Amino acid sequence: MAHTPHELAMDFPEYADKIHDLKMKDAHFSRLAEEYHAINREVHRFETGIEPASQSREEEARKTRMRLKDEIAAMLAKA
Repeated sequence: MAHTPHELAMDFPEYADKIHDLKMKDAHFSRLAEEYHAINREVHRFETGIEPASQSREEEARKTRMRLKDEIAAMLAKA
């Protein structure tokens, strides 16, 4: 189990400039990125034991993170 947060710029280094531009210009992308950041930090706290969570809650948070990441990846590919 990795204890490093999955930051967008690290997951998509080839899109670092696009991520920044879309955050500034596209309200929908910006909202998705903010949601991703929040759920990503929550998953990280669960994984490191900083914040206790049931297995089902942690699993649901991971699924939400993956859904957001997939949507962000699709937007980056189209940009």
